[in-house]
Amino acid sequence: MPIRFDADRWARVAEISRRWWAGDLDRPLIQVRLHDADAGRPEPAIPPLGFMSHCDFSVSAADIVDRLDYDLCRQRYLGDAFPQIWPNFGPGIIAAFMGARVSNESGTTWFHPAEEIEIADVRLDLDEGNPWFVRVRDVMRAAAERWEGLVQVGMTDLGGNLDILSSFRPGENLLLDLYDHPEEVKRLTWRAHEAWWRTFDDLDAAVRPPNPGYTAWAPIFSVEPSYMLQCDFCYMIGPRMFDEFVRPELAASCRRLGNPFYHLDGPGQLPHLDSLLSIEELKGVQWVPGSGVPFVTHWPEVYRKIRKAGKLIQLFGGQEELDTVAGQIGGAEGIVLIIDAGVAQEEELTRFLRRYGVDPV
Repeated sequence: MPIRFDADRWARVAEISRRWWAGDLDRPLIQVRLHDADAGRPEPAIPPLGFMSHCDFSVSAADIVDRLDYDLCRQRYLGDAFPQIWPNFGPGIIAAFMGARVSNESGTTWFHPAEEIEIADVRLDLDEGNPWFVRVRDVMRAAAERWEGLVQVGMTDLGGNLDILSSFRPGENLLLDLYDHPEEVKRLTWRAHEAWWRTFDDLDAAVRPPNPGYTAWAPIFSVEPSYMLQCDFCYMIGPRMFDEFVRPELAASCRRLGNPFYHLDGPGQLPHLDSLLSIEELKGVQWVPGSGVPFVTHWPEVYRKIRKAGKLIQLFGGQEELDTVAGQIGGAEGIVLIIDAGVAQEEELTRFLRRYGVDPV
């Protein structure tokens, strides 16, 4: 059975998303993806994909996309959901494009310097002939050619500015560099910025046309250029250093994107929230409390601050979380909620969508 979506539904997704980004939608965005439907086709030999970086290079890009197609055929899309894939090669894969060593041994993907060198010798040169760059581009291009606009092909996780640099200055080295070599850190931050945007534009060109729009690892659809910006490294620094080393580059990227979001990861990043919210071009914040701390409904002050600043919110959870947070901040407008569930929950989730004024199909 083919992927259950069509051009009319894409037109609706594009229009509703446009209104949501503009603040003109009087309801939340609610995406519901139902899994485990009958695919109507044989399952490929390739097992389900998590990190695509774990897939041996002997497996072709076309075969990877065929596995993804099978998984998409098993999904149904309710509300504001749409078919999409995310080429997950690890957080900050751009470091590999610059020569970092890729490590898959731990079940995830990490990046390490080929050799430890002083910060003055770090180059951050993008190599478009690098096997990892070619691999990511080939998978994205094969996906766009396979589905011809029926499936949104998301951008791979390029990483954040100091996150990229930390792959080449691991451990406490980069923290010490902020004190000992601040001008070198700033130089390399902008070097990473240039390489990041060159990569973004090159990979985007590989899928356009016919890619419908833009998504990153969080599938918040946008017709205009969009990305989930981040700097996980800033968990370890205070507001003064954030404003000196992180905020300028983030603000510059926000100005280049039509609809930028920020991935606020863990309580250690909360001291930077006021500074982030002062970036006029930043459209929204994805707050992730992290493990070992209370879940999303226990942070009303965070959501109220984001709402007061006029920013959009990505919320994690389900029906209870949306109901609770909407009650805490005075409404559900400007929130996007993404739900993954089994097909057995379709009736229940259809009622939930209707309660918020969302057409289920």
